Amino acid sequence: MLKGANVPVPARSVRVEIGWNTAAGVPDVDASALLLAGGRVRSDADFVFYNQPRHASGAVRYEGKQPQGGAVTDRLAVDLTALEAGVETVVLAASADGGTFGQVPGLHVRLSDADSGAEIARFNSEDASTETAFVLGELYRRQGAWKFRAVGQGYDSGLAGLATDFGISVDDEPAPAPAPSAPPAAPAPPAPPAPAPPAMTPPPAPAPLNAPSWPPPGQSAPPPAPPAPPAPAPAAPPAAPQPPAPSGPVRLSKITLTKESPAISLAKQGATSGRMRVNLNWQERSAPQKQGSGWRERLAKAVSGGLDLDLCALFELNDGRKGVVQALGNAFGSLHQPPYIHLDGDDRTGAVAQGENLTVNLDHTRDLKRVVIFVTIYSGASSFQDISAVVTLTPEQGAPIEFFLDECTVPSPVCVLATLTNQGGGLVVNREARYLIPDRGVSPQRTVDYAYGFGMQWTPGRK
Repeated sequence: MLKGANVPVPARSVRVEIGWNTAAGVPDVDASALLLAGGRVRSDADFVFYNQPRHASGAVRYEGKQPQGGAVTDRLAVDLTALEAGVETVVLAASADGGTFGQVPGLHVRLSDADSGAEIARFNSEDASTETAFVLGELYRRQGAWKFRAVGQGYDSGLAGLATDFGISVDDEPAPAPAPSAPPAAPAPPAPPAPAPPAMTPPPAPAPLNAPSWPPPGQSAPPPAPPAPPAPAPAAPPAAPQPPAPSGPVRLSKITLTKESPAISLAKQGATSGRMRVNLNWQERSAPQKQGSGWRERLAKAVSGGLDLDLCALFELNDGRKGVVQALGNAFGSLHQPPYIHLDGDDRTGAVAQGENLTVNLDHTRDLKRVVIFVTIYSGASSFQDISAVVTLTPEQGAPIEFFLDECTVPSPVCVLATLTNQGGGLVVNREARYLIPDRGVSPQRTVDYAYGFGMQWTPGRK
């Protein structure tokens, strides 16, 4: 499409892919969408991006990044049938993190039918220079039908400038530290001495390494039963649907971990409670002449059903217990009891939009001593030299944390992504991106165990 051109959108729901080519020195790019009525948002809830990934109506969702060989796409899903009647336009935008769009090659937006996968429109942006935010296109209503227009309008003021231009209230400053409580008017009287403690008994021994004391793998403890509901109040007349406003101005913070800056404290970011999702999304590199692309490898891949990576975690609790969370052996863990880590499934193809996810219960940070998050190649490839991946850690509170895996130079089938270490009562995330090569006859899991000194006992497992 040419800039300014428009096309009809004959689809119920569409997928929006904002893509670019990656290389050393190329800034990261983030997709976003703004739902407009009369040219402006109705509230801050009409802004969908990495820190606010789902609109209240469910019509627009941010689905995250997916590497594609030497390129990356950041994706949005738009259900046109679910958009509220007052929404006239959905602006499709991008922002550059750590540079300008003049440094981003191959920038484009692609619109496809979410049901059939057929391409509806594609606009290549070729005239960017100093801009740090871009409106690439827009979906808009015209006489009861939806159309797409290629826009190509840039902003030098970044995502904050773009958002405020459409009426979003932005607060990208770090949250202030809690104010100290006022000192008492007079010193309190000393507390009476505590009673003598009872005779000490030795603490219980940690559970055996190969026999954890929590429920069998794959079984999670049910959450406590909710309290009885109060008596129903008289029904109120329905109000016109409006998107709920966020509790405060929209926070645009995002953290990208690099070799130079590999660590971040969750406590300092305010992520001290709730759940944190660890997402892995991957794509096989598109290199037709790469080593190992002969007929034997192609046949093996066809039989295996595709590229299958497994997201895993070794954990050590503060009471001394150790274990693993992984799909192999159906050891999916649990959120509400030890190990307070849960794997939500097993994506055996890399085609699932959400990838694979681990969830960590930050309400039990005090129980976690350390967690080593890693990924193994189960089938479909022999080394991470053939794979590009992106890792995103998203706490309920605080900024999302992301980094890329695209620098493997050794024939490694296992990569340690990150570690979570309890320091002073709070978890510190450290980007590892460490590629390991197992010795002959040694499993990837045991290789990670050796590298990080867990000392556990291992037996063969299967899916």
